[in-house]
Amino acid sequence: MNLLSSPLAAEAPPVPLTRNGSHGVRPMEAADLQSVGRLFNKAFRNRDEAPQQGLLDYLDRVFLKCPGYAPEHGSIVHEDHHGRIDSALLALPMPFLVCGRRITARLLCAFMADKKTGLAGAARLARAIRLSQPDLCFSDNASPVSADHWTTGGGFMLPVQSLEWRRTFQPFQASLDRLKEKLPRVSHLPLSMSVRPVDLIARRFEAFTPPEPAGVNSVEADFDDFFTCAATMTERFAIRPDWSRDDLLWLMDTAASNLSLGRLRCKRVFSAKGTTIGCYLFFGRPGRMAHVLNILCREGHEFDVVGHMFSDLSAFGYSAAHGMAQPFLMNALMRQRQMNFRHRGYFCMVTRHQDIREAATGNDIFVGGLASESWSRLLTDFA
Repeated sequence: MNLLSSPLAAEAPPVPLTRNGSHGVRPMEAADLQSVGRLFNKAFRNRDEAPQQGLLDYLDRVFLKCPGYAPEHGSIVHEDHHGRIDSALLALPMPFLVCGRRITARLLCAFMADKKTGLAGAARLARAIRLSQPDLCFSDNASPVSADHWTTGGGFMLPVQSLEWRRTFQPFQASLDRLKEKLPRVSHLPLSMSVRPVDLIARRFEAFTPPEPAGVNSVEADFDDFFTCAATMTERFAIRPDWSRDDLLWLMDTAASNLSLGRLRCKRVFSAKGTTIGCYLFFGRPGRMAHVLNILCREGHEFDVVGHMFSDLSAFGYSAAHGMAQPFLMNALMRQRQMNFRHRGYFCMVTRHQDIREAATGNDIFVGGLASESWSRLLTDFA
């Protein structure tokens, strides 16, 4: 979620961000939440008013009390010469394993400024990130202007991860869901009943009913199932999240609080021989769209896991499913009928390490929805 951009480059030695730093750039503190919350309302909700307590609590929990938080890896703000916060960059630290070493990466989230008066401060925030010589910073939904600044400043864009895939099961309900996304005012109208009969007819066509891979099945999974799959099924990637149990438990619990996306669920997928070959994590309510966060699978089982996931979601009555595209899944995804890909926002990265850059641009990377801001309530709530 970027109103602005981050021209990030890395030439000089690391520069710490401290309260005594130049141009009023410093780490965000608990005392700043009122100002940052108000700035969020102005930048993303188009209203100049004090933040609700719920927003303040969420900002505190996600950006100041997350596992692994440290000021040098967290959010930053800019104070003008009056001591007023005129711009802010929210960032979430995440443990990653990159090319055999553990680092703390930084997921850059909401980048906001107080209209024109905050533009200079926003530029200084971007420069501070650049001079801090990050091991790895990334954003999963940068605007075109932001993406241009990332690449100009030494960063790079991942084209596949910048796409969203969408598979339709109930075409009329799925179209209605997309309409409600664009026009929230119609979301309360009882329109679903009117499209249900035509969707029942449409589902008689093979294109809208995904075939089930032979012998593959799934069961409801718990946290331990997902933790085990995440640890073992991403080992083949040079760049991947390196969550401890506490890290992942906090992340899934925080994601699950986004009730506007539905209930957070996990399914564990088995082969015909009873071997676990994958799992998938998703939000959703039957009859509406499923929001898939992560698809995990053993190498060579992409077709079985993806095929079963779509067959399962269709059978349980979801109108469609969507999620972040990833290179290792593209062949399996593109074989699906009623599959569309669209630009979802640029996935941009910056690093001072050449081996990380080469691995990422060579598609030797696993990110997924949990390591993005797609689950954040900042995108859907606090209206």
